[in-house]
Amino acid sequence: MTNFDAIRPYNDNEVGEVLTRLLANDDFIKALCEFKLPGAYNAQGQQVIDLVRRQLSSELEGVQTVHDLQLVVERYLSDLIESQTGALTYSGLEASNLTSVLFMSNHRDIVMDPAFVNWALFHSKRDTVRIAIGDNLLSEPFVEDLMRLNKSFIVTRTAATKREQFRALTLLSAYIRHSLDEDHANIWIAQREGRAKDGDDRTEPAVLKMIGMSKDKGQSIEDFLATRHIVPVSISYEFDPCDILKAKELYYRDTQGSYQKSAGEDELSIALGISGYKGDVHIAFGTPVQSADSVEAMAAEIDRQIINNYVLHPTNFIAYQMIHGSYPDLPCGVSAKPFDISEHAESEALFKGRLDGIDAHWRQWVINAYAKPVLNKLAL
Repeated sequence: MTNFDAIRPYNDNEVGEVLTRLLANDDFIKALCEFKLPGAYNAQGQQVIDLVRRQLSSELEGVQTVHDLQLVVERYLSDLIESQTGALTYSGLEASNLTSVLFMSNHRDIVMDPAFVNWALFHSKRDTVRIAIGDNLLSEPFVEDLMRLNKSFIVTRTAATKREQFRALTLLSAYIRHSLDEDHANIWIAQREGRAKDGDDRTEPAVLKMIGMSKDKGQSIEDFLATRHIVPVSISYEFDPCDILKAKELYYRDTQGSYQKSAGEDELSIALGISGYKGDVHIAFGTPVQSADSVEAMAAEIDRQIINNYVLHPTNFIAYQMIHGSYPDLPCGVSAKPFDISEHAESEALFKGRLDGIDAHWRQWVINAYAKPVLNKLAL
């Protein structure tokens, strides 16, 4: 494993040392205080820091392995699901007994996408995933420690030269193969670099080509990818806590040609994605993608499954109606019954109330993003 030390998750024998480092890190404790107790932290400062440090130290007492830590994380995630989602459901896992699976999902939220996949796997008595995360999101050393403790591995996106980028991609591909073939671990990776801010879930063939860089000499990339147990995953949120931030970026890219993120914007997206209300959420697991004539054809099959399995919510239908003037003839929700707006007055009020509070320049981008999954299903 020494070849992968710079990017791999932490091992069990490293957990104690890393937790000690985190508990001693004032920036980490302050970030927790600002996130969980902002009012108290602003008023009492050091007293709140000391309190949170003691409480966290108590909760982590006895944690010696990654699995121990994930049991603690699961309790936090369950509380978050209780307070910040409506119904959280999942489907498709019962159809597969595969191990060493490469779950490739659409990407809407930086932290919650793989967290919800892990929640479904954990509650189905299956191994949780090793999570691919870009190094551009690891702005602070404590963030990297947290992510690598929770089975994340690092995708290098900040390489300075093409040669360094090629080396980083080669190492990443080799690590993914090692995880699947040698460690028999499950992997989570997004279907594209960056979130689908416009609601259009599309697989970048470059992601598949990166995975295929570790194929055997003489083996076709298509045959190699067919042995990776790639299972498409559709994650659908009734409400996207980051919809306004995404719309703002899309607006400026469209009207001014580019958008420069402000300092801390990624961190704000992470915090909003975790703490914001998501409504109903569904995770749909597809079936392993078989061999195809080309990488592009394999990407198209992943797209087909993600779009087909995507569960539409009332917000998607309402957004579509606001653009096209009528509701589409498609089923809604996990139960897949025809959409009836009279049954979703609360969702309609929440959605339109949210739109009323958005800058008029960005509002249409929000509406378009919620409507896009409907258009994709109609096209399919």
